[in-house]
Amino acid sequence: MILRKAKSTEINQIWEIIQYAIAQRKADGSTQWQDGYPNENTIQADIEQGYGYIIEEKGTVLLYAAVIFGTEPAYENIVGKWLSNQDYVVIHRVAASPLAKGKSIATKFFQMVEGLCLEKKVYSIKVDTNFDNMAMLRILEKLAYTYCGEVYFRGAARKAFEKVLPR
Repeated sequence: MILRKAKSTEINQIWEIIQYAIAQRKADGSTQWQDGYPNENTIQADIEQGYGYIIEEKGTVLLYAAVIFGTEPAYENIVGKWLSNQDYVVIHRVAASPLAKGKSIATKFFQMVEGLCLEKKVYSIKVDTNFDNMAMLRILEKLAYTYCGEVYFRGAARKAFEKVLPR
């Protein structure tokens, strides 16, 4: 399994994974991603800006996510407090393929991003999710992310987490 930047030629595969994730969120009773976001334009913009990453195994895309080395404007107004004020990476739009079932792919993804962060000398990872995204909340707990408060996207509160990596 490798983590690498997504290519524009992979948008159709990625979009299928996003649509599967949207359906999964709905089946789980979550309101996350039920309002037309993310959409194909979001994914295209991610890739064009160098944010789109995939996990690939033997030529098959198993996971897509946006990995943003920079700032997230919504994170500037947290209701709570971040663990650190250092440079950070933001993770958005994590979506796993049905072909990844049973592979703990999202957990592996977060672990691979930690390695990428260390390579780039960025020691903080920030992420947010819906209050009702139980699968993501379990992953963040398992990987020792700390709940820091709430941030707001498109008018809705989301749980915000940070993990500070050892130097």
